[in-house]
Amino acid sequence: MFKKYLCAFALTSLATSGVQAAEQGQDTYAAPESVATSDMGTDAAAAAESTDVAAAPATSNEWLDDRFYLAPFGTFMQPGGDRKAFGGWGGGLAIGKILNQYFNVELRGFWLGYGNNIPQGGAIGGNTDLTGGTADLQYHFMRSADNPFSPYIVAALGGVNESWRTGQGQGRATSQFLFQTGLGATYELADNFLLRGDVRYQLQTAPNRTLTNPVTGDVRQWGPDVYNDLVVNAGFVIPLGEKPQAIAAAAPAPVDDCSTRDSDGDGVNDCDDKCPGTMKGAKVDEYGCLVRIELRGVNFHYDSAELTESAKAILDDVSAGLIASDEKKDIEVQGHTSTEGTDQYNMRLSQRRAASVVDYLKAKGVTNNLYPKGYGESYPKVSPDKTEAERAVNRRVELVWMGD
Repeated sequence: MFKKYLCAFALTSLATSGVQAAEQGQDTYAAPESVATSDMGTDAAAAAESTDVAAAPATSNEWLDDRFYLAPFGTFMQPGGDRKAFGGWGGGLAIGKILNQYFNVELRGFWLGYGNNIPQGGAIGGNTDLTGGTADLQYHFMRSADNPFSPYIVAALGGVNESWRTGQGQGRATSQFLFQTGLGATYELADNFLLRGDVRYQLQTAPNRTLTNPVTGDVRQWGPDVYNDLVVNAGFVIPLGEKPQAIAAAAPAPVDDCSTRDSDGDGVNDCDDKCPGTMKGAKVDEYGCLVRIELRGVNFHYDSAELTESAKAILDDVSAGLIASDEKKDIEVQGHTSTEGTDQYNMRLSQRRAASVVDYLKAKGVTNNLYPKGYGESYPKVSPDKTEAERAVNRRVELVWMGD
């Protein structure tokens, strides 16, 4: 008797011991189309790229399910030991909860009936009903979102009411403890429907049992015992609610890399640009600081240093850019002419025109020191300038930033 209780304890302990883891843009001062670089340098522009990092999906087999479920089942029990009984059938219902990737817990209620072979007064054959419930703990060896098959072990502890009758109708009902341990598996057919089955070894305590022969008056007793039974359960699982789905991970914020940006469009990236916000079309040095800018379209009345209205509009934009710029170096305002007329005349005309530009820029609020300088026809951009279009290229005003 002691060995049977010890065996029950050892099997139950063994079953419960399983344990289980980066914009493109140019924030530049947009000078009018009349503003362009001189022949001493080339136009430079650069665009920064922003990296649109794709959202990475969550791991496909990450376990997210934690729903409650219902699990109806049918059961077959093959009695063993001193139960003196035949195989019986029954069924029940479980209410469970998925705890995590490995564990489920559930409460089960069941009923089972079988024929007994308890003799009394020469008559044999009776019936026994078992009505009870257990608290189950399941450990799933492998369970993932992309694998429908999941084997598990289970351990259960509960109680049962046993009601038995002999062939002559004598009997009684007793309450007993129940222990179960076994192996099973589930197979997912849909998000809300799984097949399930398990095989369990069952231990059931049995109290004293007394039978009295109604004819002879003989009394027969059975002492406390432990029944050893085989129980097979088959059914299905119905999870409640929608199955949780993996959500794509948020895209990481774009990396702000100044080496890929040129906010003022001067050809020097923002990391190296020591003079940010330079005017578009200006020639700059390796540090992004202004060197030279050619003012195309700054025209004068014929044989005069008087600015035209269109020239004033251009200079309005230039003055706004100079005022906004942090570059406060001295500026030489150079006047250049075409080759029409004598050298001496063109030199004087270019000087007057350069001075006219200086006066206009100062009147607009430019605070840099401005020095007018006429170069006449000494530095033509097109030589010889035989057509009016070529001569128009040579008639120009340039701003040249002077050293430190």
